[in-house]
Formats: sequence, C-alpha cells, structure tokens
Amino acid sequence: MALTAKALAFAITASAALGLSAFGAQAASCGNTGAGFEAWKQAFVQEAAARGVGGKALSALQATSYATKTIHADRNQKSFKLSLEQFMAKRGAKTIASKGKSLKKSNAALFARIEQRFGVPAGPLIAIWGMETGFGSYMGNSNILSAVATLAYDCRRSEYFTNQLHAALKLVHNGSLHSGAIGAAHGEVGQTQFLPVNVLKYGVDGDGNGSIDLIGSRADALASTANFLRGHGWTPGAGYQPGEPNYAAIQGWNSATVYQQAIAIIGAEIDG
Repeated sequence: MALTAKALAFAITASAALGLSAFGAQAASCGNTGAGFEAWKQAFVQEAAARGVGGKALSALQATSYATKTIHADRNQKSFKLSLEQFMAKRGAKTIASKGKSLKKSNAALFARIEQRFGVPAGPLIAIWGMETGFGSYMGNSNILSAVATLAYDCRRSEYFTNQLHAALKLVHNGSLHSGAIGAAHGEVGQTQFLPVNVLKYGVDGDGNGSIDLIGSRADALASTANFLRGHGWTPGAGYQPGEPNYAAIQGWNSATVYQQAIAIIGAEIDG
C-alpha cells in the first residue's frame, strides 16, 4: 500500500515510539470485508516474525479471527452525536456521581496515593472509570487481539490500528496481556479502557505487586489513568473545568466534546 509523505512520517514517528520498524504490515493488503483477513493475517505473521515478535505472541496472532461485531461497532458510533444532556442521561451520570462518591470514600487511601504520585484528584479518575466500564463491572465482550487485528486489516484506519496491533503483541510477549483477554469492541483494555499503545506508554503498577494489570487491578487501572492525564499536561492543584488549565488533559482522553464535558461535570460532583 503506497504511503503519502505525511502518512509515512506518521508511521515512522508512531513506530519509533514503540521501538518498531516503520514499514511493518504495509506489505499486507487491507480489506473492507472478512474475505481477505486470513491471507492478510498470514502476511502479518511473517512480517511480525521478521521483526522479532516472539512465539507466544505469534501464536496468539494466529488464533485471531475476523471480528464482525468490531466492524459493526466501528461503523455505528452514535453516542457522540447526542447533546450533553442526552449523553449524560445515556451514560447514567447521576448514578456514576452517586456511586463515585462512595467509592472515593471507601478507596480513600488509594486515591490519596495516586494524587500524591501524579497530582490528579479522585473525581475525574472516578468519572472516567464509571463511564468507561461501570467501575470495572463490564469491560466488553470482544477478544482484544481479534478486535485490534480486524481493525489493522480493515482499510478505514489500517495504519493507526497496525500500530495498536504491534503494541498488543508486545503486551502479550511481556506478559501484560493474556492472549484470550476480553475487552471492548475496538480492543480497549481494562477498567478504564486503554488502547494497547497507551498501555505501553502510560501503564503503571499501582498496587505495588511488580506487574501491570489494567483488567484485574483497579489500582493499576486508576494509577495508569492518572499517569495518562499527567502525560497530557495535568497540573497538580489546577482546575479541570472548561477554560481551566487541566481541561486540556481531559480533552486528551477523548476527542468528543460531550465526553470531555461529562468527565469534568461528574468529576466535580464527586470531588465536591
């Protein structure tokens, strides 16, 4: 697949951030239906092996299948077309704020440690946690590797998700992601729904057990979310409502304006 100068520059920059070659799966042709997925996958496996991907990760890639529900979800994202009031109602903002206050109290020591380490208060973290997965109660029903592989193969955003797939394989290789792990339709991982590249970049050990597990450990998930916000310019002690310094960090979490506003509103309600 031919790359424009702009696209090539993006591929080089993104791949360099992961210590990867820039030219990975470009030799494997993308497709808009599942018909070519198996052939694409075999080409990707060969390319990944040539780049030094280990046997465990290659076996996990071989086991992936074309995820039709991922494609359906990717083509039918409607929530962000709602008004703020409609979006807040759809996401259960009042319930999130109410339960969030209770969780802040019952996990006070954890949130104090996170704020001391990253400068991010509990409110926006709990708002994200609640909106993304209902506080870890539902993290999706898609095989993460199959979802990411499907989107890497799909022509709509192939370059972007090729980078995500390389990151996911690296997570499998280093033991941070199980090959059968379940996540959201686009391959989001864990209780606050990190894409694989962000797990590599911002994932931290929040519970001190020496590993990073964004699925099974709320401490890891919340600390990693705080690290993400800090990485996007969060200033300790500054406000995070629209027009205040830390709102830009919230904008880094999600590009949808209604989502950004909801985080700020719910977070402020939780923080009091």
